[in-house]
Amino acid sequence: MEFRDLKTQYQKYKQEIDLAVQDVFANANFIGGKEVKELEKQLANYVGVKHCITCANGTDALDLVLMAWEIKEGDAVFVPDFTFFASGEVVSFRGATPVFVDVDRDTFNIDTVKLEEAIIRTIEERKLRPKVIIPVDLFGLPANYPEIERIAEKYDLLVLEDGAQGFGGNINGKKACSFGHAATTSFFPAKPLGCYGDGGAIFTNDDNLARLLNSLKIHGKGEDKYDNVRIGINSRLDTIQAAVLIIKLRAFVNHELGDVNQLYKLYTDRLNGVVETPFIPEGFYSSFAQYTIKLKNKEQRNGLQAHLKEYGIPSMIYYVKPMHRQGAFSNLEHYDKSFIVTNSLCDTVLSLPMHPYLTIDEINEVSDVIIQYIQDNSLKSEVLA
Repeated sequence: MEFRDLKTQYQKYKQEIDLAVQDVFANANFIGGKEVKELEKQLANYVGVKHCITCANGTDALDLVLMAWEIKEGDAVFVPDFTFFASGEVVSFRGATPVFVDVDRDTFNIDTVKLEEAIIRTIEERKLRPKVIIPVDLFGLPANYPEIERIAEKYDLLVLEDGAQGFGGNINGKKACSFGHAATTSFFPAKPLGCYGDGGAIFTNDDNLARLLNSLKIHGKGEDKYDNVRIGINSRLDTIQAAVLIIKLRAFVNHELGDVNQLYKLYTDRLNGVVETPFIPEGFYSSFAQYTIKLKNKEQRNGLQAHLKEYGIPSMIYYVKPMHRQGAFSNLEHYDKSFIVTNSLCDTVLSLPMHPYLTIDEINEVSDVIIQYIQDNSLKSEVLA
């Protein structure tokens, strides 16, 4: 059983993908080929924004926006504590300070009450200038953007949506990567829409920001790449990856997104009441980058993971360590009690196999093993009591 089955996906679309890649080989336009512009057009149309700017990876996408916004030393950027390291790392790239915020236990996304508290505290301390909020659409579920955008407007902050896991999700029909002042996603192979290497994209309705990003991602180019009007970086999506993504975007829209949501319902029907299953608020739609359950404690979580492995069932822990405990951020002042939810989640979450090519039989197999493990451990606990 595959945790994320890219092999079956490739076999299903092998002929189309192979032809698309061979066309790139034949034209030999490996950087900046026509497929890149076509992909950007299709992605912008799908998300519902004016501009899509592709780049080399999701981390660069975040960094490029912060660079364009001139985020610098002394600036505070608010980041959820329960997320992948890149969401905070890019803040440090700019010399700014990440201010970590605990998350909502049900959605795994940034807690908006605690976010506002962190902003107020930062303003009152007068050590840093609050500048940006980077909400993360964790496990495929968009963050609470209606409330985040209200808070951002109140305190005159920019919002940069980290949609690396959220592409395809929506809130009342408004698509992930269309929120805030700019948004980013990643095309890492295991993401909801992934390529065969690294890749990323930025989305915005801001014409000036789009022009600046297109310059910054190619060494700060002006009229051409030999006319350098600012300091930039080298971050381009190559044509082969764009060709692959055009095929995979079609599959994603046509059936993959709907398929994972059907699988979510099957999993939840089997596991509801046995373990804590994912919560999707009313009006929200997830792209299910992960299907993540919660166990009672670390011992039960680790025991279940080991038990699943015995049956050849892969599982992953996202994330074993909160951002505020990462060694790279040990120079920052943190109070562990401020992250009660994140600390608990790191000990209790477990992600199960989830992808559009998972079968009903596989869902039942995973569910049966989990149910049996929980029942056996409950009986064991009763005997010991």
